[in-house]
Amino acid sequence: MALTGIQIFKLLPQTNCKECGVPTCLAFAMNLASGKAELDSCPYVSDEAKEKLSEASAPPIRPVAIGKGVRGFTTGGETVQYRHEKTFYNPTAFAAMVGSDISDADLKSKLTVWNAFQYERVGLKLRPELVALKDVKGDKDAFAKKAKLIAETSEFNLVLMTEKADVMKAGIDACKFKRPLLYAATESNADAFGALAKDNELPLAVKAASPEALIPLINKLTGMGLKDLVLDPGSREIKQSLEDMVAIRRAALKNGNRALGFPTITFPCEMASTLDMETLIAAMHVAKYGGIAVLSDFTGESIFPLLLERLNIYTDPQRPMTQEEGIYEINNPNENSPVLVTTNFALTYFIVSGEIEGSKVPAWLLIKDSEGLSVMTAWAAGKFSGDDVGAFVKKCGIMDKVKHKELIIPGYAAAIAGDVEEELPGWTITVGPREAAHIPAFLKSRK
Repeated sequence: MALTGIQIFKLLPQTNCKECGVPTCLAFAMNLASGKAELDSCPYVSDEAKEKLSEASAPPIRPVAIGKGVRGFTTGGETVQYRHEKTFYNPTAFAAMVGSDISDADLKSKLTVWNAFQYERVGLKLRPELVALKDVKGDKDAFAKKAKLIAETSEFNLVLMTEKADVMKAGIDACKFKRPLLYAATESNADAFGALAKDNELPLAVKAASPEALIPLINKLTGMGLKDLVLDPGSREIKQSLEDMVAIRRAALKNGNRALGFPTITFPCEMASTLDMETLIAAMHVAKYGGIAVLSDFTGESIFPLLLERLNIYTDPQRPMTQEEGIYEINNPNENSPVLVTTNFALTYFIVSGEIEGSKVPAWLLIKDSEGLSVMTAWAAGKFSGDDVGAFVKKCGIMDKVKHKELIIPGYAAAIAGDVEEELPGWTITVGPREAAHIPAFLKSRK
C-alpha cells in the first residue's frame, strides 16, 4: 500500500461516527491500509482526501458479496499470497450444479438432501453455500421457474449460468432478492451481461481463455462502472487451472495488477468424470486459490472433508479458536448432575463435550475464558488459576442450577485444587482424568 494506516488516518474526518461499520476512524484507516475496507464506506471523507487515498483504499483483491441470508458470503478480499504471511480471510464457497431441465420433484429432493449437509465443528456451522443453475435448452421460462424454486424454498444462494441475455434476465427477475452471481460475461456478450449486472446491482463472473485474455474484458466491464467481478480463466485441465489460480493471485498481490484483483470461480465438475476426483480438485482450489468451487453434486463423503479443509486453512493462525464462556448443558442434566470445568480453547471444548455426550451421562460443562489456551498452557500462563476458577464458578450461575457442591477439574490442572477449595468453601473439588478419552469411564464409575 502507498500509505500507512496512520497516514490515512490523518486524511480522514476523524469523527468516529461508526457509519463505516467500525468503531473509530483509526480502525477504519488500518482496514484501508490492509485492503480490508473501501473508502466509499466513509460518508464524510473529502474529495481531496479521496484523490490522495484512492490507491491506498483499493484492496489488492476486491471483496465481493454474494447471496443473502445464512448462506450469504464474501469472496476475495485477500491480502497475502501465503497463509503463513498473515492469514486468509474469506473461505472458498462450494456450489453444486443442476440443469434447468431437472424436474421440480427431483430438484426439491436434491435441495432437501443438500440442506442436510450442515455440521458443527468447534462451535462453528459448516455448510455449502450455492446451487449453480445451468441453462440447458435456452428456455427462459424453465430457467426462471427453477431459479425461483431454489431461491424461495431453500437457504441456498445461486449462480445463474447461461450464455443468453434473455434467459439471464428471466433468472434475475425470479431470484434477484437472493443476490445471485451471474455467470458469465464473455467477449461475445459482455455488453449485454454488463448492463444486466449494473442495472440490477449484482456480481458478475467474467470468462476468457486465459488470465491474459481476461484483462481487456475486465477493463471493459469496470469501465462500465462494474466493481463486483469474479474471474474464470477458462482452464479445465487440472495443472493449468492451478497455474492460472496462482498467476491471478500473484498478479494482484505481488505485481499490483488491478485488472486481475478479483476473486475467482473454478469448475472441478468440468475437470473430472467422478465426484471423488472433483473433490480432490476442489481441495486443491481451496488451498490455491479458488473463491468458488462448483461440483456436480453434494454428498456427505465429499463435502464434509472439503468443509473441514476449508475450516483449517481459513482459521487465523495468529489467533486461537475460542468457545464462548458459560454453562453448557450436555445430555439434559438436572440438579444432581455432575459439574465439570475446563478452558475455552475451542478444540478442548469440542473434545471434552464430545466425550461427555458419548458417555450418555447428563452433565454440566463450565467453560471459563482462558484467552483460547488449552488446560496445561492456561494453567502455566496463570489463565486457569484456582482463584480465577473459583470466582468463575460463583458468578456463572451454576449454583442456582444444582443442589450439590462438587466441581470436577481437569487432571492436568490438579495443582489448582487447593486454591479452588479456598475460593469455594464447602465445595468438594474432584480431580478428573488427564485425558478426555477417559471421561466416559470416569463419569460412569460415579453413578
